[in-house]
Amino acid sequence: MRHHPSLNMKPLKLIMPLLAVLLAGNLTAAAPRKLVLIAGKPSHPPGAHEFRAGALLLQQCLAGVPGLTTLVYSNGWPADNSAFDGADAVVIYADGGGGHPAIQPERIKFLEGLIAKGVGFGCMHYACEVPKDKGGKEFLDWIGGHYEHQFSCNPMWTPEFKKFPVHPATRGVQPFSILDEWYFNIRFRPDMKGITPILAATPSDEVRKGPYVYPKGPYEHIVAASGREEVMMWAVERPDGGRGFGFTGGHYHKNWGDPQFRKVVLNALVWLAKADVPPGGIESVLAADALEQNLDPKGKKK
Repeated sequence: MRHHPSLNMKPLKLIMPLLAVLLAGNLTAAAPRKLVLIAGKPSHPPGAHEFRAGALLLQQCLAGVPGLTTLVYSNGWPADNSAFDGADAVVIYADGGGGHPAIQPERIKFLEGLIAKGVGFGCMHYACEVPKDKGGKEFLDWIGGHYEHQFSCNPMWTPEFKKFPVHPATRGVQPFSILDEWYFNIRFRPDMKGITPILAATPSDEVRKGPYVYPKGPYEHIVAASGREEVMMWAVERPDGGRGFGFTGGHYHKNWGDPQFRKVVLNALVWLAKADVPPGGIESVLAADALEQNLDPKGKKK
């Protein structure tokens, strides 16, 4: 018996649009997330504030993460804002304060537009600091908090990170302790609204009394908070659907050689871009000379 052609065409006409939808969905799902790392201009003596070398090291560690593309722009803000086209997350690892690359007049509005679209935003080390009257309000909205001059402090010390919340940034991270310029007494949103502490520890009274890196202190309100746990890395999920984090470590370049220090940041970067963080976190192995690569030409280490 011969089949009438129209009997075969009807199911085919129904199936083809469905296949097209499924194919489009798969292509969309396969599109990699885009993470933009902005490394600041050279600053500080050799081995400190190695923003370019640190960002490139993190990029290398993220190279094998499925569904993620990481781009690094060195020496401050990219020359062309097209660098941010299609970005899912932007992270700044640079000097902050009044010269912060994100808060210059023509840039803060640009960033505000990106973030309003749900783009993730993160800051590391000195980039966590902005003046309270120039960028402070925005940082409270965007990442939940910021370092505030003479409210926060920046001693060199060795916190012990013993316990972690359940969060993608902490997956696979084991307790660790490491010397760095860990900022604390961060200016957070009232009642820590919407903020998840990622790294927290309790400074000793000796650490609270200073000296701090600058100004040396001590500050009465820091000393008076004896025994209080302090947050040095945190994460937020914003109402616009975007994410944010602050990480106050990262002064010493050699610290990227510590697997736990490195992993918690790698996890946070992947989470920020809304790529998948595996149950054991982002695994990475450094080459023997990895920490000597891409250093800024500052002369010999002191």
